[in-house]
Amino acid sequence: MKRRRWQGLFRLSAVAAAVALVLAVGTVPAEAAQAAQLPLGSEAVAFLNSANPLFYHASPLGANVPCQPSAAHPYPVVLVEGTFASMYNSFEAISPDLVNNGYCVYAFNYGQTIPLSGFYAMGDIAASAGQLATEVNHVLAATGASKVDLVGWSQGGMMPRYYINNLGGAARVNMLVGLAPSNYGTTLDGLQQFITQLGLAGAVTTLLSVTCAACTEQLQGSAFLAGLNQTPTQTGVKYVVIETTQDKVVTPYTNAFLPATPNVQNITLQNQCQQDASDHISIAYDSNALQDMINALGPDDPGFQPACAAVGPIFGNV
Repeated sequence: MKRRRWQGLFRLSAVAAAVALVLAVGTVPAEAAQAAQLPLGSEAVAFLNSANPLFYHASPLGANVPCQPSAAHPYPVVLVEGTFASMYNSFEAISPDLVNNGYCVYAFNYGQTIPLSGFYAMGDIAASAGQLATEVNHVLAATGASKVDLVGWSQGGMMPRYYINNLGGAARVNMLVGLAPSNYGTTLDGLQQFITQLGLAGAVTTLLSVTCAACTEQLQGSAFLAGLNQTPTQTGVKYVVIETTQDKVVTPYTNAFLPATPNVQNITLQNQCQQDASDHISIAYDSNALQDMINALGPDDPGFQPACAAVGPIFGNV
């Protein structure tokens, strides 16, 4: 998905860059952007564009526009990307969907270990949580809100729990919505066990830790996850996990879920929509998952049922 396809790419990039420039200037009120109903970006275009250096630091459509939260939605939403991804290619559907539903939306990149690249969320997770703390403080100061809601994909749905547990985030976060979060890590479909049996675990771990500490920290049974999951949740914060049975990155897929408590809701997409075949990559571009996200942040109806659509792997359906 990262390969450059030069024909047509610059045309798409130019259009998106123009939109991003207008939004970045801040002359368009948030209400006007909402009234215009921003288009939801497709996963394929977002990842193609993100291979262009012009988009390495681009915000997803609708995010980081000066905005005052409304009485209906008093908490601005901060988006938290997944490993190797960026805010742009992670949230080109989620960000405009939130804006269209009346939310103030903010996004940022964190955890970069390879300078001048478009890859993020690879650094030490505790350090990345410190960057999230800085971003939340910035958003609260800019909006005057008392708390934020967090929406994260993959590592972005798990890393904020460190911020909540250890860096004062429990007082600043109303809700954490995680799409396919790596809460209890991954076995990478048995790859971890295979490497261990070959006696290569030490060499592979050393190689990954040089550029991607977050990769080894997200392996099932890692010291980082063992410490984090001693306190899975915090009283006063709401947690929503949205996961697909077809997740081939967080394996088994049930490792995404948090222990059942009154402030936790675990959602399996296929229990709602049998025709949903989204995977770890496409869940952020899955209309069923996006409806669950909007319900969790807004009405929070425990019996909510999305208007089901057929969704495929890799590219989603939006």
